[in-house]
Amino acid sequence: MVPLSKLLIFTMFFVIVYSTAATRVLELSDKFLEIYKDGHWLIKMYAPWCAHCKRIEPVWNHVAQSLHTSSVRVGRIDCTRFTSVAHHFKIKGFPTILFLKGDEQFVYNGDRTRDELVKFALRLSGPPVQEVTKTVSFDTLKKERDLYFLYVGARTGVLWDIYRDAASIYQPHAFFYQSHPVVVEKHAPVDKTPALFVYKENSHYNFTEHNITDKDELNETLHKWINAERFPTFPKVTRGNIHQLFLTNKNLVLAVVEESKAEEIPPEMLEFRDMVESVIKKKRHKYHDHFQFGWVASPELVNSIAMMVVPLPSLIVINSTTNHHYIPEDEPEKLTPHAIELFLEQIQSENVPKYGGNGIIVRIYRSWFEVRSALISMWKGNPVLTLVLFGLPAGFLSLICYNIWCPDILDADDDDEDEQTGSSHIKKD
Repeated sequence: MVPLSKLLIFTMFFVIVYSTAATRVLELSDKFLEIYKDGHWLIKMYAPWCAHCKRIEPVWNHVAQSLHTSSVRVGRIDCTRFTSVAHHFKIKGFPTILFLKGDEQFVYNGDRTRDELVKFALRLSGPPVQEVTKTVSFDTLKKERDLYFLYVGARTGVLWDIYRDAASIYQPHAFFYQSHPVVVEKHAPVDKTPALFVYKENSHYNFTEHNITDKDELNETLHKWINAERFPTFPKVTRGNIHQLFLTNKNLVLAVVEESKAEEIPPEMLEFRDMVESVIKKKRHKYHDHFQFGWVASPELVNSIAMMVVPLPSLIVINSTTNHHYIPEDEPEKLTPHAIELFLEQIQSENVPKYGGNGIIVRIYRSWFEVRSALISMWKGNPVLTLVLFGLPAGFLSLICYNIWCPDILDADDDDEDEQTGSSHIKKD
């Protein structure tokens, strides 16, 4: 129970609750440091001048609205005013989103969308493994959770211990549950316990290596399985989740398309994306262990990886371990599911050219490419502003250089003029 003194501090000094229906976000001050260990908090650390912070503000209001009936309190702190808070939580950039419970602190690095932020908070607000005791609860789970892990059996034994520990590690990224055969029989029949499943795309996929007798090997195998299965079969890849996908150590097979601001994809690109998705959906058993499929709606992300402007639509495969990438020789419009399968087999047998990597020269070139792309994008978006931003500094630099290098020339011209004037006077005399 929270002491009355802390509740008074909370009410009187550092929380302003907006009474309007537009937001349920709590405005916090440095007094937050005195109570942040009480309860569950989803906090946005921001700066008023930060464009990214302003962009996420409407989303943050929706997140607070979605979580207002839960145990999670949603707030924000202006780190330019309350620098002690920023220093305490070691904030290095804006916005930084934290989930706080007790002494634990979790930094959010995913997509800044309402659904993803809400799921992040709900996962961390409960225990690492939640018990399901009623059969009807699974109907609700399937409606509310598009992906979750399920352990069926008693809470004892080596597999349970490893599963529980893994759930504690991956809790920010996935939901973990435990139940018993009589409860799950209708939804996921099991022959013997313990059994372990992952649910996604309306199907259950078994963990089949639980008979491993070596504890260390079982631990490593289970962690790899959870890390690989915690993503949908064909997710949308963004700057927010691509680094998590790289942790699978698989080859990322990406269909590159472009969508409008209304998130609409042209029909021909949508057809290409669906064709790539059909490969993994129909032959998951063949490719899932070595390839992670997905699609990208932001070509700039792929351009920076490939260090070129890729055509749209297109296909690219990225080695998440070495950062090499592969591009099929066939033109995108000529690609078929069979052609993609041949291409993937060539990658596995290392019979296809690879590009990029982690070399110094490649990293320098990639940095130069990203700077050039940013400048081109700025010029196309607002040429006048680009001229002001880069033209004025260039002009000042030119003046400085002129003043540094040209005085000697000017002095020399003055001396020449003096000599000529003196000579003419002598002639007149």
